[in-house]
Amino acid sequence: MAGQNCLVTNDWICGEYLRSRSQELADATVQHIWITAVSVLIGLAVAFPLALLARRSPRLTGPVLGLTTVLYTIPSLAMFSLLLPFFGLSAALVITGLVLYSLTILVRNILAGLEAVPEEAREAARGMGYGPARLLWEVELPLALPALMAGLRIATVSTVALTTVGSIVGRGGLGNLIEDALPSFFKAQVLTASVLCVLLAVAADLLLLGVQRLLTPWTRIRTRAAAAAPGAR
Repeated sequence: MAGQNCLVTNDWICGEYLRSRSQELADATVQHIWITAVSVLIGLAVAFPLALLARRSPRLTGPVLGLTTVLYTIPSLAMFSLLLPFFGLSAALVITGLVLYSLTILVRNILAGLEAVPEEAREAARGMGYGPARLLWEVELPLALPALMAGLRIATVSTVALTTVGSIVGRGGLGNLIEDALPSFFKAQVLTASVLCVLLAVAADLLLLGVQRLLTPWTRIRTRAAAAAPGAR
């Protein structure tokens, strides 16, 4: 009875809500993860060639970075309104908007990582007969991974938060639950959906951090070597 009363009294923490709406929460969480993952992956696929283009043609660096920055400053309501004639009220509308928002972070970090590759590493690879494609994939990209992964982590956490805005077209994952609860201020639903969003962001960041550590073992070696150096505290 006490568990059911928390729904009547509209408590922030309500076990009965979690039990009675578990399937609804699971469906919203799955939709949130799906939209976020697809948006970030497409954003990365678009950002990578843009960063390569900006690096290859210095004249295009300013326009590319400027365009992605302008896209990021467009309010979400305006962005979705501009995309609505092309995609209608669909998940593609939300995903496209999130992809455009992710570009400013991803392009800048990929470009920064590639530009930070030591020139002597490039020269050594060229001296060993590496062509442009092999140089990029086997030398430059591995050395740029820390910056690239840092940008990917930021973009992913940002996208987890921005996905909730998709609730305005019914494709916001956990944001749908928050919007549905606001008119009656259903506290348990607002709090639960908000906490799940935070947990998704933290989990995604930790997962990508683990992937980064697996892909860049040399950074851990340098850290241990620095810690073991004489005079290190």
